[in-house]
Amino acid sequence: MATLLHRLGLGSVRHKAIVMVVWLVALIGLGVGAATLSGTTVNTFEIPGQESTVALKLLRERFGAASAGASAQVVFEAPAGGKITDQANAAQVAATVEKLGKLPGVLSATNPLNPQAPTVSRDQSTAYSTVSYGVQNSEITVEEREALTAVVEEARSGGLTVEARGDATQESGADIGGTGEILGVVVALVVLAVTYGSLVLAGMNLLTALVGVAIGALGITTLSGFVDLQSTTPILAVMLGLAVGIDYALFIVTRHRQELRRGLPPAEAAALAVGTAGSAVVTAGLTVVIALAGLSVAGIPFLTEMGLAAAATIVVAVLVAITLLPAFLGALGMRALPKKARSHPAGAPVRDRGFFRGWAGMVTGRRVISLALAVIALAVIAIPFFSLRTTLIQKAADGSSAAKADAIIAERFGPGFAGPLLVLVDGSGAPAYAATVQQKVQTLPGVAVVAAPQPNQAQNAALITIIPTSGPEDAATLDLVHSIRDDVADGPDAKVYVTGTTAVSIDVSEKLDQALPRYLILVVGLAFILLVLVFRSLLVPVVGVLGFLLTIGAALGATVAVFQWGWLSALVNAQTTGPLLSLAPIIIVGILFGLAMDYQVFLVSRMHEAHAHGAAPRDAVVTGFKQAAPVVVAAATIMFSVFAGFVPEGNDTIKPIAFALAIGILFDAIVVRMILVPAAIALLGRSAWWLPRWLGWLPVVDVEGAALEREAPARRDTPDTVHAS
Repeated sequence: MATLLHRLGLGSVRHKAIVMVVWLVALIGLGVGAATLSGTTVNTFEIPGQESTVALKLLRERFGAASAGASAQVVFEAPAGGKITDQANAAQVAATVEKLGKLPGVLSATNPLNPQAPTVSRDQSTAYSTVSYGVQNSEITVEEREALTAVVEEARSGGLTVEARGDATQESGADIGGTGEILGVVVALVVLAVTYGSLVLAGMNLLTALVGVAIGALGITTLSGFVDLQSTTPILAVMLGLAVGIDYALFIVTRHRQELRRGLPPAEAAALAVGTAGSAVVTAGLTVVIALAGLSVAGIPFLTEMGLAAAATIVVAVLVAITLLPAFLGALGMRALPKKARSHPAGAPVRDRGFFRGWAGMVTGRRVISLALAVIALAVIAIPFFSLRTTLIQKAADGSSAAKADAIIAERFGPGFAGPLLVLVDGSGAPAYAATVQQKVQTLPGVAVVAAPQPNQAQNAALITIIPTSGPEDAATLDLVHSIRDDVADGPDAKVYVTGTTAVSIDVSEKLDQALPRYLILVVGLAFILLVLVFRSLLVPVVGVLGFLLTIGAALGATVAVFQWGWLSALVNAQTTGPLLSLAPIIIVGILFGLAMDYQVFLVSRMHEAHAHGAAPRDAVVTGFKQAAPVVVAAATIMFSVFAGFVPEGNDTIKPIAFALAIGILFDAIVVRMILVPAAIALLGRSAWWLPRWLGWLPVVDVEGAALEREAPARRDTPDTVHAS
């Protein structure tokens, strides 16, 4: 692989103009495609084959689009001491309901004071109207939402408290390009400028990463016109693509400058950097791609789609790093070095990295204490992980109209009214059997209200609405769903389904919770095999895998403490606290796995190289650490700033994921790679690099391109190389 990448890098330098034009054409072409072919994203999560999903499809067929379309509940509350049924208040409610029913996209708006089907609280202080749309939430336009909001705001002028909640009020897209994200990019630019000592080189590094991200994002946007993509897919791809794109370029540019300092001409230095550091980049990128594509093991289509889209962005980032980046480096020439080093690069002084040498000496000198402190610290931070709860129901931001409506509903009607369950009785015998189902459900614990069955016009289905005594996120509601499914049997010519937003959330969350252990085993197994191949050792991979598990535990533990428990939530501008999004843990595991392996390979390979050259065990750790740690710290700082940039102003879906990735990178780079790994390898001594004889057949994976490095002096003076420079 190193030889092939060396040739690719040299070819990119020789034909730099063509390479740049090809990438520019790709960028423009996808930009045109995104502008003309893009579609809308969705934020509905369904799993084909699940009972709740099958029932939703049947619901649409039996009762029409309105039964399974998006809806909003407009809540009316009378002033303190008054009743919503008072003549003046009732007139205002009726006038507002009439306006709601005429809004664009609305199929119907129920009158809460209708004697036939009232939705009024027991104390008669509150009522709510259900506004039904004929399409899913993702298909409701911005203008239609604004029209609903305008009617609600106008209704408040009459003295009533009027708020709106429901999926029809929730925007389906994820915002990209806030000030937080821009700040993250600015921090990355500053770190690069400090690392290189050159603003031009830092800008080039950032530019190539942005090109890769733009191509990936535009490709996903274009794809949205052909398939339904989740609203979190583009933002996840941008966040991950930007972080790894900057880091991959950093690894290659750093190696390029090292080769220039050794006296190689720019063309050969760029080619050798692609062949050596580029090999590690390709290996790391492949690991991330496999981890993201491996999300398909969950068997959940929307998760598979998110993983593949993000993986495609990583592929683009790797291709940019090994083709476009060397082309830019070739054009930059000796300007990649500081001015003082350009005349005599071979004699240019190289910083001694005294801090990192001293740090490595301290950690390896007190390896038992260092190892114990690192493990204990991460283990303590991971404790909240065992209280992790997940849901698909997005809680409204504190202070929003939806949050106020939720609070009024819970207080006046009961918490279960915010997440009713729907029981669909389907079949020719459904209308007759539905009454039996209603009676059985009424006897179950956790049921507050069971509405009378509503048959459809064809008399082949009936719908029963159930109001639990608990909220949609409570464990008691989960138990009720299982009780209905276990205790209410199908009848003659009638099949019973439990569905609704709450049931869908429960089904998807359970499916994801079941998939997480399988996925964790997959990525841990992959990590172990990869590290065995790279380092031809058994104990070093064990250290790497255990460090990764501690990183995952600490990242998820901190995320639970902040976003579920509410600790220090104001610091991250968390609009709400509660269970995490169901798909968050498995996505966090996949991404952190790839990034952790990236740092592990880059750091430990230098230690392995020093050991192979005859250095004593502890000296090999110190030498390798001194060489690789500065780049790992810079890369982690950049990746942390990029991920953290999505936290302050990110939407409620992406914010916890971005926080977990940012804090996970911090724990992995600083605690695991800077303390735990060097301490553990120093403690193991020579046995760290032991490989049983019966595994001697394993192929040698030269991720650092050692063979190319040995051949460099011979190539340096060849006519072909001189011509290339």
